[in-house]
Amino acid sequence: MSAPGPTADLTVVILTYNKAHHIVRAIESVRGIARTIVVVDSFSTDATVALAQAAGTRVVQHAFVNHAAQFQWALDHGGIATGWTMRLDADEVIEPDLAAAIVAALPTLPGEVTGITFDRKHIFMGRWIRHGGRYPLRLLRLWRTGTGRVEQRWMDEHVVVERGRTIALAGGFADWNLGDLGFFTAKHNGYATREAIEVLAARYDLFGTAAAELPSSGQARRKRWLKTRVYDRLPLWVGPLGYFLYRYVVQLGFLDGRPGLIYHVLQGFWYRFLVAAKVAEWDGELACCGTREARIARLAELTGLPIA
Repeated sequence: MSAPGPTADLTVVILTYNKAHHIVRAIESVRGIARTIVVVDSFSTDATVALAQAAGTRVVQHAFVNHAAQFQWALDHGGIATGWTMRLDADEVIEPDLAAAIVAALPTLPGEVTGITFDRKHIFMGRWIRHGGRYPLRLLRLWRTGTGRVEQRWMDEHVVVERGRTIALAGGFADWNLGDLGFFTAKHNGYATREAIEVLAARYDLFGTAAAELPSSGQARRKRWLKTRVYDRLPLWVGPLGYFLYRYVVQLGFLDGRPGLIYHVLQGFWYRFLVAAKVAEWDGELACCGTREARIARLAELTGLPIA
């Protein structure tokens, strides 16, 4: 999409698969700030592509393996010709104050600034989840084209800038999925599978040293370190229960009301326990394999994902 009178030298990339209920909202939130919007679709079977095209975006399609590989493909093959690139998920929204800050900042930044982080808030059951360590989640989402790449991970992938320094921009940036609890739990079941892959990959060194790199955001680096060096080494029940109690009591998650109770139990305990349970189930299977190649093949069979 080429917006009339572009206000920033910016391309926004949005990955989609059956996101008809979100895609127009995401596009509208960045229409006034982006010179180009590229939608990379994984062969949706709903109206996603038609809606994105009707909104004037450039739509390309590519077979999906995981989010990291898909987004890196978009960076390599999406024909990005602007000075800056932004990642936006289809269920995310850039609010007007952050949009204005982006437009004002990009032309003025010195060349040494190559990355920009946003503070993302999560909207669940219509409520902003402010507590339990869920805000702010500082993510690098905007970078000088050519300086950023995506960590090749099955879960929790971040954009990494390879030179320069990053700054933070204030303003509204919301993760606001409109799906119901059935959608939420189904999505997190898929996330749990991919996160279990990451835990087992580190345990058995399945993917080499690339999986050990750290993201550009300082907050994300600290969380990754704590998760891999401490949390993932705890007994099956200790990690999820301790994490939930820390979020809900120490970090005041109880102040988020009834939606917060549901969210923190599902995302802070149930999801984390599901990841641990999948790791425990599949670890026994991989321990019987004699080689790394055999473990990768077996994990692909167990998960149904093209890990090799």
